[in-house]
Amino acid sequence: MNDSASERAPKARSRRPAKPGAEVGSTVPRRQLGRHLRELRQQTGMSIAEVAKLIERGATTLQRLESGTADRIRLWDIEALCRVLGADETTTDALKGLAQQGNTESWWHEYGDLIPKDFDVYIGLESAASTLTSFQELVPGLFQTPGYAETLIRAVYPEDPSSEITRRVEMKMHRQRLITRKGRPAAVDVILDESVLRRMVGNPRIMAEQLRHLADLSTKPNITVRALAYVAGVPLGDLTGPFTIVDFASDAKGKREPSVVYVENFTGAMYLERQESVSRYRAAHETIGRVALSPESSRDLLRRAAREYERER
Repeated sequence: MNDSASERAPKARSRRPAKPGAEVGSTVPRRQLGRHLRELRQQTGMSIAEVAKLIERGATTLQRLESGTADRIRLWDIEALCRVLGADETTTDALKGLAQQGNTESWWHEYGDLIPKDFDVYIGLESAASTLTSFQELVPGLFQTPGYAETLIRAVYPEDPSSEITRRVEMKMHRQRLITRKGRPAAVDVILDESVLRRMVGNPRIMAEQLRHLADLSTKPNITVRALAYVAGVPLGDLTGPFTIVDFASDAKGKREPSVVYVENFTGAMYLERQESVSRYRAAHETIGRVALSPESSRDLLRRAAREYERER
């Protein structure tokens, strides 16, 4: 995910009613709601039973909310939980927004609609991932240097004070622990369009630093970076745009959350979880990967491009 579009915020959202007898719809909003509720509760040190008692609900109800399996979500329960768990106003509004969504086969989240624009829905999904497979046209947020990230964030929030820009950059850097931590770092397989190397973000110094950072990251055993050179043409006969396939590890009981495809554009993001959709994006990534440069050749290209930018300084 390149994060630049996810930091914008228009409104409105289309919704297709669930078919009679069909499942409620996308599980992504409910799963995201559950992750945030569980994290809030764990931060307080309270058990499910203790919190359930405080909001006068059964422990089973709260357990289903946290696991994202609740069929019916009452806004009163979410408001009560947010009060008990000490959630701030932005988080409370975001969790209420998540509770009201999910009645479509694939969830379209338009930035700023129901969920506050400052609440990044994707982060919860990303933080729970075991594997991220993607094709990108900007450096993904998990790989960005502070200078590259700051340039993009300032372009999105030109009126924000420097202190707020710094806070946003620090948050993005904190997220990168997902792939750099010593214990079970997430695996990332990203294919970068060659335009990522050629499009100037900031200045030559920032670009040189960013490309060297990408090359260095690509030497880690959990990270694969490949470049789709211009000469490879359009391998699918059409342009997919950026996308990320998010896969999850099995839990202690051997259960695994369904994989999700995250497709982002300027006004919002689509979360696709139908097996057919996920399979098509996996096939697309494999097709692009067959004509992309090898990891070694891509690393060489990144370092050559970095040297070219350094000569421009």
